[in-house]
Amino acid sequence: MGTVAEPVIAGVGTAHPPSANQDELWEGFFSKHFSGTTRALAERVFANSGVTRRQAAVNPLLEDVSDWPTERRMRRYQVEALPLGKEAVGRALTAAGLAAGDIGLFVVCSCTGYATPGLDILLARDLGMAPDTQRMFVGHMGCYAALPGLGAASDFVTARGRPALLLCAELTSLHIQPSTARVDTQQIVSHALFSDAAVAAVVLPGGPGYALREVTSVTDTSTADHMTWDVTDTGFRMGLSPKVPQVLSTHVRGLVDDLLARYGASRSEVDGWAVHPGGPRILNVVERELGLPPDALTASRATLAEHGNCSSPTVLLILDRLLRAPVPPGRMVLLAFGPGLTLYAALLERQG
Repeated sequence: MGTVAEPVIAGVGTAHPPSANQDELWEGFFSKHFSGTTRALAERVFANSGVTRRQAAVNPLLEDVSDWPTERRMRRYQVEALPLGKEAVGRALTAAGLAAGDIGLFVVCSCTGYATPGLDILLARDLGMAPDTQRMFVGHMGCYAALPGLGAASDFVTARGRPALLLCAELTSLHIQPSTARVDTQQIVSHALFSDAAVAAVVLPGGPGYALREVTSVTDTSTADHMTWDVTDTGFRMGLSPKVPQVLSTHVRGLVDDLLARYGASRSEVDGWAVHPGGPRILNVVERELGLPPDALTASRATLAEHGNCSSPTVLLILDRLLRAPVPPGRMVLLAFGPGLTLYAALLERQG
């Protein structure tokens, strides 16, 4: 048997709906959405979110969806997600020099909308993928879904020697909760942080790009109630415990050190960090626990500031930012966190 080619990320493409200024979102909508003492708390949360701009397929300054039933939100999801996904996929394919018909596996990650036929089928049809293209839809994983998605794509590339394509697309703007709903700090934080985006990545068997050495994870099921995403009659409702950073601090160093040790590397030999910015505290905890230099998470903080927390696409947005640096990193670690509580890590190294 011949040598198995290592899976390589050969192209990344991003797509965003229109932007909205965080201060304008507060003044024009959310300051009226909350009332009483809750409003004062919400104002502080918005001001300290680390977000200056966000993107919204459904901008609350123009269209208030907060009282919409879930059925109406899901219909809108398909209308908005399809062109956004198409744009991201098109850019990734162009960057990798591939046509849609070359793709052997199409993986789609999304937890903010559901429909059948889903984005995977409709995009495969509209983009002209081959009838024998295999598809995988990943839901419910939330903010860390990009990394198991990359893992599945890479495993396919290794096993079949054919290209794979990953798309992460989220429309969190569809899930603003009614002003009459039970309001707590967790709900305010989610309204202050979350944003919309789509990012696609092409994985090829060998060639120039970033070799995906390994994807690894750890799940602490004793803290499963710390992060939730419940389907309600008025959209999906986020639960986000303030204890999440504490759980990350317990596990993140061991996860990263064990991953690097398997490749004879240490944290000081990593020159690119793409850390999912679940919020400013998350980044501060990861920076502290990993003993990172002050500028190590600049790309993660800049992504939070310019795009908010876009759930599954976010770590790929940071990766794209690092790839576009004047001197792209040689070795990168991607980190993402979500329900479970689950921590995922991936090790990438530049090739060619």
